[in-house]
Amino acid sequence: MKIYTKTGDKGYTSLFGGQRVEKHHVRLEAYGTLDELLSYMGLIRDFTNRDTKESIVKIQNTLFNIGSHLATPIDNDKAKSKLPEISLQDVEFLEMEMDRMEENIPAMTNFVLPGGHPNVSHCHIARTICRRCERRISSLAEIEDIDSIPKIYVNRLSDYLFMLSRHLTVELNVEEIFWIPK
Repeated sequence: MKIYTKTGDKGYTSLFGGQRVEKHHVRLEAYGTLDELLSYMGLIRDFTNRDTKESIVKIQNTLFNIGSHLATPIDNDKAKSKLPEISLQDVEFLEMEMDRMEENIPAMTNFVLPGGHPNVSHCHIARTICRRCERRISSLAEIEDIDSIPKIYVNRLSDYLFMLSRHLTVELNVEEIFWIPK
């Protein structure tokens, strides 16, 4: 199978199920931003310990599953029946991971400024990509019906990435810098 098909050369692409849409369609913006996030999660995974790597692989698989749902119009029952399952258990996994990390992190007294170590900074960049992805999914939900779980999962994932940044700050023994408003 060749990687290039030439079917997108005129600015259109196919959704899962065959429907053709413009490459700037809000649906493509949503799952394209999700793909960007998924790739950035791979970068974070490259710089973490074994336990965190395993969690991130699970998260990346869930993001791929969510991407397949976002690439499929909800009214295409035939295509929907072939999609991998996404459920609230995926959200609960993120919550359990955050609870586990929170046990070893000092309580926040102020907002945290991103930075301090490249690994921590990567988490903050991924968090902002995640927030953008959430906005794109929300835009899609305004014009088309989509399952609620992708919105919930991506919202929770941005919280997870923030917690991971704080967890890595402690693990790497990096000073956390707080925002001090004037």
